[in-house]
Amino acid sequence: MVGWAMNGCHHAKLKVPAHRVVNRNGMLTGKFHFSPPEKMEQLLKKEGIKVKDDKILDFKKHFWNPVDELGF
Repeated sequence: MVGWAMNGCHHAKLKVPAHRVVNRNGMLTGKFHFSPPEKMEQLLKKEGIKVKDDKILDFKKHFWNPVDELGF
């Protein structure tokens, strides 16, 4: 579902921080949708996120769980 939503966001007027969307293990699986593919990692690092071998280090620290955050 997230993939379909992200695929359609390039038509949005507001910028969508798509570089923050990673798989459930913190892997940069969407990097090939960026040009060049290294751009995803560069944007994450610019935000202070550490990445090694296409994976976010300390992923649990950065993971956003809507159940916890929104109180569902």
